[in-house]
Amino acid sequence: MDFNVKKLASGAGVFFTRAVQFTEEKLGQAEKTELDPHLENLITRADCTKNWTEKIFRQTEVLLQPNPSARIEEFIYDKLDKKLPSRTTNPELLGQYMLGAANDFGPATPYGHTLITVGEYQKRLGGAERELLQTSAVGFLTPLRNFLEGDWRTISKERRLLENRRLDLDICKARLKKAKVAEAKAAAAPDFQETRPRNYVLSASASALLSEEVDKAEQELRVAQTEFDRQAELTRLLLEGIGSTHLNHLRCLQDFAEAQATYYAQCHHYMQDLQRELKCGVSAPHPAAAVDPDPAASALPSGPSSPGAPASSLSGQRPGTLAMEQTQLQVTGTRKAKVLYDYDGHDVSELSLLADELITVHTVPGMDPDWLIGERGNQKGKVPVTYLELLS
Repeated sequence: MDFNVKKLASGAGVFFTRAVQFTEEKLGQAEKTELDPHLENLITRADCTKNWTEKIFRQTEVLLQPNPSARIEEFIYDKLDKKLPSRTTNPELLGQYMLGAANDFGPATPYGHTLITVGEYQKRLGGAERELLQTSAVGFLTPLRNFLEGDWRTISKERRLLENRRLDLDICKARLKKAKVAEAKAAAAPDFQETRPRNYVLSASASALLSEEVDKAEQELRVAQTEFDRQAELTRLLLEGIGSTHLNHLRCLQDFAEAQATYYAQCHHYMQDLQRELKCGVSAPHPAAAVDPDPAASALPSGPSSPGAPASSLSGQRPGTLAMEQTQLQVTGTRKAKVLYDYDGHDVSELSLLADELITVHTVPGMDPDWLIGERGNQKGKVPVTYLELLS
């Protein structure tokens, strides 16, 4: 118990001495040891990395989960080291509501049938969003969080130790300076007014004490300088690791961008499919409307004459047959393309694709710019542009 009290008292004394030194430095009453310029640059770079990483991390969380309550729930589960229960995404919830409404209104009615179609695609959009959230959380948010809660805490701890070592070093320098000043004064102004031998003995004893004090201060200064240099080197090595952190975050950022590109490509494809189904659903009850000679009326999506541009000039042909006839027109710009994702053709006019395969693609005059004609051996059909990477 006595040892702990002494240790506590000693620690309080060191803390008080450092506080005095720090205050005097701020007031300009004490000298401060400046860090190496390279180390200062590393510290500035580390602070900049921490600040921007924290901002990017927080804003990415807001982007992926705009609901503050949901973010708080995720934070609590993460701190408790428990698995977060599966949460229905907003598009999935909207799709469920649409399907429920369709059952009440009647699936056979035009409105009910359309609600079922749109609801199913909303659920697909929700599934794509769920995949984006999971991929981004693992591949992007987790590395940023690990840096802020792991590496940065270690760097901050070592920087605090370095600051304490610097204060100790400056305290030792000030102590040595005072001891040398006292020794110089004693040597420069001896007391000759008293000629008794006892006074000469006392003067010699005081000089010896001052000299011993200077030696002790020099020894403490050497020890403090050694500890400061060792801590500065350790801190420098940790700060230089920020470069590796940047490279790691660069790879994670590229993965995040790729996940976003995949998500938006899937959403674009789903919405194109939904538009085609809605157009087919609108034109099916009114086959005669396909010959409407008014192009402005045929462009209205809510009117009876919106079966699509290819079918607006031929009333007796099915969309699949018309699309196959379009492939017989003059082709231009034949190129190779790499398939990015699997794609299942929705009818005979479309070509099913497998990820990573190479196909030949070209365009035909008047064709929808979101589609190309793809060829694989003897197979030919329309393919969506968003699923392809055109090669030079």
